[in-house]
Amino acid sequence: MAGNFSVKPAEAIGWSSEVASGEAALIARCIAGDDTAHAALVFEHHRLVLGLATHLLGDREEALDLSQEVFLRVFRTLYRFRGQSSLRTWIFRIVVNQVRNRQRWWKRRQRSNQVSLDDHIRDHGEMVLGADASTPDRELTRKEIGARLKTAIQSLPFEQRTALVLREIEGLKYEDIAFSLGLPVGTVKSRLTRARQSLRAQLGDLRC
Repeated sequence: MAGNFSVKPAEAIGWSSEVASGEAALIARCIAGDDTAHAALVFEHHRLVLGLATHLLGDREEALDLSQEVFLRVFRTLYRFRGQSSLRTWIFRIVVNQVRNRQRWWKRRQRSNQVSLDDHIRDHGEMVLGADASTPDRELTRKEIGARLKTAIQSLPFEQRTALVLREIEGLKYEDIAFSLGLPVGTVKSRLTRARQSLRAQLGDLRC
């Protein structure tokens, strides 16, 4: 991943409080062309990038391919980063843009535009919308709940789905979601409201 990047001259940057001093130093080293720093940045963020891409694309192989593109984009544009958000949020913005571009490519070829939460459910269990995970009934209906939830989320429009994944799975604040999507906070909240309303309508007896 590292090496052979076109590097811009490093500039003095006034980092915001969102960027820790260690992270700022790593970014500066990456901008200066330090291959070790490139590898460290990839190591730190690859799992999150791959997870988000998988949730949004619904295909782990596609997500692996896209994650390569994401980090190439990160290193080519890192000199533009000014600490207006955390580095993770800035990288998530690149992931969302790359996924959106790929979704458009798929649509032009009449390919299905869906999201899958298979990996999240496998690793963390289903998002239990108000259920008590400790009861025997919860265990008996777990797979059914997961399947219903996946189907409901898959049916959401891409922009609503992306906001929901960033909020409910990645745990981003509204302000960070807004930055990642390039939208006002109010628009993010509206999309989340519509997404949750749609889930309530589809899931019926489950609480969203």
